[in-house]
Formats: sequence, C-alpha cells, structure tokens
Amino acid sequence: MSSPLSRRDLLRLAAATATATATMPVLSSCAGAPTTQAAAPGTFTVYWNAGHDYQAYRTVIAEFEQANKVKVNLQKYQWPDLRTRLLADFASGTVPDLVEEPGGWVQEFAVSGNARSLQEYVDRDGQAMGFPSDWQPVTVERNSYQGKVYGVQLHLTCNTLFYNKAMLRDAGVEVPATWEEFLAAAKKLTGNGVYGVALNQDYTYLWPWLNQAGVTPYDPSTGKVMTPVEDAVAALQFQADLVHKHKVAPVPVSGTDYSGPQKLFSARRAAMILTGPWDLEPIRKTSPDIELGVAPPLKHKTRATQAAGVSMFVPAKAARPDLSWDFIKRITAVEVEQAATKETGMLMPRVSWTKLPEVTSNEFTKVFADALPYAKDNSQQVRLTGQLGKWEEQLKVMYQQVLIQNQPAAEALAAFAESAEGFLR
Repeated sequence: MSSPLSRRDLLRLAAATATATATMPVLSSCAGAPTTQAAAPGTFTVYWNAGHDYQAYRTVIAEFEQANKVKVNLQKYQWPDLRTRLLADFASGTVPDLVEEPGGWVQEFAVSGNARSLQEYVDRDGQAMGFPSDWQPVTVERNSYQGKVYGVQLHLTCNTLFYNKAMLRDAGVEVPATWEEFLAAAKKLTGNGVYGVALNQDYTYLWPWLNQAGVTPYDPSTGKVMTPVEDAVAALQFQADLVHKHKVAPVPVSGTDYSGPQKLFSARRAAMILTGPWDLEPIRKTSPDIELGVAPPLKHKTRATQAAGVSMFVPAKAARPDLSWDFIKRITAVEVEQAATKETGMLMPRVSWTKLPEVTSNEFTKVFADALPYAKDNSQQVRLTGQLGKWEEQLKVMYQQVLIQNQPAAEALAAFAESAEGFLR
C-alpha cells in the first residue's frame, strides 16, 4: 500500500540513553546483550534528533564501532528537517542504516513500504532482550503493523505541569489540579512582566487538553474526527482564551522550535508551562536556582495526557539490517535506560525501568512515571490509514489559527473536520 507523504512538524519528545554492550565487562551480564558480528567495512549512518546527542549515546556508539569495525556517521536534525531529508532518501533509494523518529512515523512508513519488518530479529532475540514482554504495551502496539514489529521504542514520555514553586508560594497559589484551578492560578500569577503560563505553538501540545476533555481524535467506525465536537471546541477555545481573552499567556511564536515556553520559564517570565522531561535539563542548566515543581497532568472530564517518545526503525532499503538491529539492541539495554535516566531524567519504555532507584527516588521522574498510565496514543487510528502526514499538516494549521491568530475554535475545527473526514475515508 502506498500513502501520500508530506513534510510535518513533529514533537515527541523526549530523550536520552546510554552505555550498554556485550563487549564491555560492566554490561556483560545484561539480558539480551548483543554479540559481536563479523566486521563490516565502511560507515554506519544514523539519522538522529539534534537534541538527543548525549554523552550516554556517545558511549554506546563508541562500543558499537569497536565491536563492528565501522565508523558511525551520526547525522543530527530537527524533526521537520529530518523528515524532509528522509523522504528525499526514500525517493532516491539511498537510505541511512537506522533512523530515530519522533513517534508516529514507524507505522506510517510500514504502510508505505519504506520501513523494514524487524519481526525475524524479534523472533530470534526478543526473549533474551526482554522484548516485547518488558516494554509498555502501548509502545509495542504503536510500532507494529499487521502483526509484525517494525520499530522499537527508545523513550516513552508524556506531558505534564511544570511550575515555579517560589512564584506560586509568593502569590499564595496552590498547585492546580483542574482546568478551573489552572486558570485561577494563571490569573493570580500574571503581572509585573510575568505571565501565569506560556503555551507552546507546536500542535502536539494540544493533545493533553483534548484528552482531558474526553475527545476521540478519529473514530474509523464512523469516519468522524474530534468527537464529541463540543468538547473539542471547548478544549481548543480554553487554550486560546488563556492567550487572547484572559491574557495570562503570551502569543506563541510560530516556528519549528518548541523550546520557547521553557526559555520563558527559565527566564522567570512564566510561572507555569506544560511540557515533558525533555525540558528538565535545559532548565537545570540555564536556571539552576529555580525552585522547580512538577505536578501530575491536569484534570477536566478526566485526568489524562498524551503518550510521546521516540522510536527507531530500519529503512526497507537499508543495506545492513543485521548491524542496525545490533545497534538497536545495544541502545535499548536496561542498563542504558538506567544510565540515561540518571544523566538526563528522561523516561523509558521498559516496565522494569519504573522500578529502578533512579526513578522511584527522584521527585520529578516519579511524577512522570506515575503519569504514564494516563497517557494515550492520539494518532494510532490515523497512522493506520496512511494519511498521517496530511492529518498533521492540517492539524498544525488549525491549531495555530486558533492559538496564535485567535480564529474562533468552532470555525477552525469545522474546516479541519470537513477536510480530514474527506481524506481519511
């Protein structure tokens, strides 16, 4: 099956890994540790997110290079640029050996024939490496197509509330748990050059609000999108009103950079932001003296957030899939997850990860780990239609029309629904 593929601006974000290999004594006892393959000459090309170049990754890469006698060419991109490059590669037939993707591309490219099935490797090595039994079920489902595994989740994360403890304390504000409390807190915290909250222009940040409002993105049995419509409108309008009506948030700036709210928070110009663990390290580095608080996801009709996180896949025309699988095994070892969380605070997909001391003893990481059961995959049904690229391009336009341009949510959503229900049929 083929599908139209277009450029999209994706976030998933999330983050980190580190050291594991069968050739190093410290990791020689880990379950599923990879065995050294015969030497493969040349360069092993990996497409990676520019924000994920951690020392933890570099350690794994060095071990992989030594074990396989190759040089890793780690090419780093922002997600939109990576997608543009990748689609050009698919068209030309010259592809990388491995791709990190922001969540959603694996099934899309499985549908279009551009991703390679990894099922033969899972059948051979899965039990030893704990896959899929030690991965959260949602991560296996979102990386499979027609009963076969096409990708392996690298990070599993979600979006929740960050707040400046000192600002809330000085304003006499309790940490909000509901939309109503959140709006009241934002109003009290706004003033003297400080906004109560900063919202992100990236459309993926709309999903926690829609989830909390009980909205179903796409129902293939009816062909309808964003239902119940009145709840979807209310969720979108609530966000726009924070900016344009209540003026407790600045007008977001359109672009491919999703770090704007974090920068405002670090500069003490916003008291609250809705984000994920990918912003922990930037806040620590730029404003280590901020009293950071992390709270559970907000609640409206329900308490919920969105499942996010990156996966890895092997292009269908990759020349050395055995090497690609070896890299995947090394970078997803439980010791790697442990080291990555210790280094960056990022969340991981293994069930056993949730029991690690780095998780249970860290006030921030534990909040995210506890929120994962509330996290939903919002694009699953759309991905399986092969129309995810078009869906996300139009969703991005609609969200920015409402959030930035202050177009009435009902009007913008109606136009989006008419178009989406047409191409999803």
